[in-house]
Amino acid sequence: MKTTAVVMVIAMGFALSGCPVTGGTKYTVGGTVTGLSGTGLVLQINGSDDLSFGANGGFDFGDRLANNDAYAVTIKAQPSNPAQTCTVRNGSGTIDKASITNVIVTCTQTGRFAYVANRQSNTVSAYAIESGALAPIGGSPFAANGMAPTALAVDPNGQFLFVANSGSSSVSVFSIDAATGALTTVDLSTAAGSGPDALAVDPTDHYLFVANLTSNNVSAYAIDNGTLTPVPGSPFNVGAEPASLAIDPNGNFLYVTNFTGNNVTVFLIDLSNGMLSNISGSPFAAGAGPVSIAIDPTEAFAFVANEGANSLSAYSLTASTGALTAVPGSPFAAGTNPESLTVDPAGRYVFAANVDAANQVATYAITPSNGALTFVSAAAAGALPISVAIDPSGQFVYAVNFNSNNVSAYTVDTSGALTAVAGSPFAAGVQPHGIAID
Repeated sequence: MKTTAVVMVIAMGFALSGCPVTGGTKYTVGGTVTGLSGTGLVLQINGSDDLSFGANGGFDFGDRLANNDAYAVTIKAQPSNPAQTCTVRNGSGTIDKASITNVIVTCTQTGRFAYVANRQSNTVSAYAIESGALAPIGGSPFAANGMAPTALAVDPNGQFLFVANSGSSSVSVFSIDAATGALTTVDLSTAAGSGPDALAVDPTDHYLFVANLTSNNVSAYAIDNGTLTPVPGSPFNVGAEPASLAIDPNGNFLYVTNFTGNNVTVFLIDLSNGMLSNISGSPFAAGAGPVSIAIDPTEAFAFVANEGANSLSAYSLTASTGALTAVPGSPFAAGTNPESLTVDPAGRYVFAANVDAANQVATYAITPSNGALTFVSAAAAGALPISVAIDPSGQFVYAVNFNSNNVSAYTVDTSGALTAVAGSPFAAGVQPHGIAID
């Protein structure tokens, strides 16, 4: 017995030190599933070791791999109840003396609900999406629990809505009823920096980031069942007037447009605690008044709307470092004062809301080989379309019209052109500003 105990201790010591254990494998491969609504999702690693899911959360495959072993996480079966499309990121590589923890499996379906922040009326309008049309949800509009709500974000699991209240420098948190889309207050008011103007949730649903326009910093919070706790070191300083945020699909980097700094700050996200650190070369030059940023789902390109320059900047994105490099021909001419932009889920088109004289949403085709933009067409919007969003399926685009107090809805055809949905525009509150789709 005494000899056996010594052997066990020695074996455990080797395992803890990272040295191979004779006759076995030792490293796990795992990550996070988000957005799963039903059942039927099955993952595999290296063509075996089936792993079935009925809920979101962390996972590890049972098979353990030796150092230098290759791994590939794939989807064996997509969810069928309801039907969803799941994709894998960070799913392949080679074991390098450490377990793999950053595989991200993201599941999406056609958008169910839309939420609009009404800045003047201090409310959030909630809608059910019905063939692209917006139908008010019972109880809507909901009190924002703060002053001048400006931006919103839905977490990747569709459980919570976060609202940035620029007038009260706070963030409100609501739970989302999965069946009806109705909102229930979780947290009345979490303090943010001065003038919170944009929100982003990381793909693993662990962290929320808030751009504080007038205090020139970014607040970072850990998310625990809707409760927000500042991460160590928060808030983090950025350039002048951070106006928008985006996170790369792999969840490694946070991108911040600095409106009066005319550039983009890029932070590395510490996935273990949510802390931010500048990457080499940051900030990267943009046009005058960069007010919105979007990253294509393939993580090949990033796009910035330069409100003051009437242009769109396009960058190639280095996935390993987060660095941005202007693509040939960038910046590209846009309509008057492009205020907001979004990229379709397939990475084919950029949709930009042009305000002032234009009052339109323009479509630009993305050249797959280099990220250059080509104008396709433009569709009329309401007065001052200040925010634009696309549903997860890529079928519908929505523009929030600040001065006409409504939301324009469009279907997207195979060329990227937009056609107004029957009944559009749909009434919102007073001075609608931001929009989020669940």
